[in-house]
Amino acid sequence: MPRSTSLPISQEKRRHLRVEYKVPLKISGDHGDILTETKNLSCSGAFCRVSQRLEPMTKLKVHLLLPLRKSDKVRSKKITCQGVVVRTQATVVEDYYDTAIFFSDIAPKDSRTINEFVVSMTGRISNNS
Repeated sequence: MPRSTSLPISQEKRRHLRVEYKVPLKISGDHGDILTETKNLSCSGAFCRVSQRLEPMTKLKVHLLLPLRKSDKVRSKKITCQGVVVRTQATVVEDYYDTAIFFSDIAPKDSRTINEFVVSMTGRISNNS
């Protein structure tokens, strides 16, 4: 179930709207490929849980499969960009790490597509509340 992150403006440091939504995600780098899904997403980055520790500043190739709705049909839009790990933290679940990835090199068109998706999902959350 998607949720928007809403903190008072004084506490929220992010510049872009973010939505809690599971989007299939593949991250590739020197460590190999990791398949996972986002926990939350914005046009500037993603937060996910991975099975191996990725050090901050690790450069990655990021592949997202964004479910876009047009009329009554849903189609997947593949977005590929470069990312960098900005935060990693061990979870209470052994051998998993919550990892924040900043999209360091993303096409403006893809960034807009992600932002439109986030805005549309946030609107659905507000309407369902």
